[in-house]
Amino acid sequence: MYAISLGEDAELRPLEPWHAGEFLAHLERGREFIGQYIPFGQAETDLISARAKLQRYADMRAADTGSLHGLWLEGTLVGGVLFLNFDAATGNCEVGCWLEPAATGRGLVTRAMRVLIDWAVEQRGIHRVEWVAAAGNRPSLNVARRLGMTRDGVRREAHPYGGVRHDLEVWSVLAPEWRAARARAAHNDH
Repeated sequence: MYAISLGEDAELRPLEPWHAGEFLAHLERGREFIGQYIPFGQAETDLISARAKLQRYADMRAADTGSLHGLWLEGTLVGGVLFLNFDAATGNCEVGCWLEPAATGRGLVTRAMRVLIDWAVEQRGIHRVEWVAAAGNRPSLNVARRLGMTRDGVRREAHPYGGVRHDLEVWSVLAPEWRAARARAAHNDH
């Protein structure tokens, strides 16, 4: 229905239940890579479970507590970005991402996340945007850095996954910091 261009034949679009077949095909291509640090997509192994996952997020979007947004590259779904724990009343939310291997290294997540954070801060009045990733997930932590987030701290061994207790790094950006960084970027473009 609508898409936001991210340049280089990439688009950010809503990721909805009717995309279940495309979502499942994407997960099949990227399941091992995506599942290195997070369980996202690991239980979705058929159309019914893929649709149910997308429906859970559609329900969260309707309840204003979260949402999924797909990343399409040259017309193929290759990953996404999402809001978790979206709480407009308190002005807090968490963001996250996932990609299949073929889509990495292109800056897609960073560009898409800028769109999400701009919307959250400017349209929804979100004050604090949080990013949480396993300490070993360097690509994810690098996105937080590129977005100008500050490392708040480490939740030591807080994430038991894959037989390992992973440290979780918590990063965040506050609305005034986000606006100042965007203003600097706009000024430097001129």
